[in-house]
Amino acid sequence: MSKRDYYEVLGVGKTASDDEIKKAYRKLAIKYHPDKNPGDKTAEEKFKEATEAYEVLSDKQKRSRYDQFGHAGVGNDPGNPFGGAGNPFGNGNFNFNGQSFNFDFGGGGGLDDILGNLFGFGAGGRRRPARGSDFETSVSISFREAIFGTTVEVSAPSSEKKLKVKIPAGIDDGMAIRLAGKGGDAPKGGTRGDFYVRVRVRPDKNLTREGNIILSEARISMVDAALGCELDVETVDGIVTMKVPAGTQSGTPFRLSKHGVPMRADGDRGPHIVSVIVETPKNLSRRERELLEEFRSGAKKGKKRGFWN
Repeated sequence: MSKRDYYEVLGVGKTASDDEIKKAYRKLAIKYHPDKNPGDKTAEEKFKEATEAYEVLSDKQKRSRYDQFGHAGVGNDPGNPFGGAGNPFGNGNFNFNGQSFNFDFGGGGGLDDILGNLFGFGAGGRRRPARGSDFETSVSISFREAIFGTTVEVSAPSSEKKLKVKIPAGIDDGMAIRLAGKGGDAPKGGTRGDFYVRVRVRPDKNLTREGNIILSEARISMVDAALGCELDVETVDGIVTMKVPAGTQSGTPFRLSKHGVPMRADGDRGPHIVSVIVETPKNLSRRERELLEEFRSGAKKGKKRGFWN
């Protein structure tokens, strides 16, 4: 069964403002929240559908990609040409070797803020008991550490204790890992607060990321573009040799399967998309100019095949 258009789900137009999207989601959240409709599977599905739509449309980068490529562009389509396989972290909660992770997808007031204000519940529908204060710290990791995962050490909020925190493969910049019960002391009869570790990913000079896709550019000469060549491409896995066919146009994207970001627990990965940029020489030797003049002269005499066709 195909997914419904996210704008249709929220009942807004494609030019809707961030505020209009937020208001539309709040309205649906009030109507379909599981705590207002216990046991109603239809309401539960509608609530999940609205939440998924809000998580995408409230994020500028995801919304832009959705507007351009639809569900395939945000990894929520099994037929995703970029290798999408759904949100690797489900509804934002993820368990890794017994450690609880919570990923904040942002968007101008997260789901916890919206639903908490409405019901006193978290995004998962659980009532919040009296609890200690939450604390947050941040850590900086490299682009490749974000792709493959790593372990960092942070200082806990009390008794100067050091905690080792496992960063899962595929985490993105700005996401937060929730260490349940590692925050402030509990009030009487309550529970301890949580400790959030906000992850900041240092940019790579050659590689960028959009969701589960890694993007880069590779530059070749117009002769290599015309005749075809083999090109060594830098990926997070090392150098990969890519074949560039004869007649390649500048800006053509090439897909390196399974060299992108991990998409789910079984280790499957998105693609690495390489955009080939054809460079035009600025300083030609006399012989190079003569050869190009010969090509141009031939084209003017009626030859249909030129350099790029």
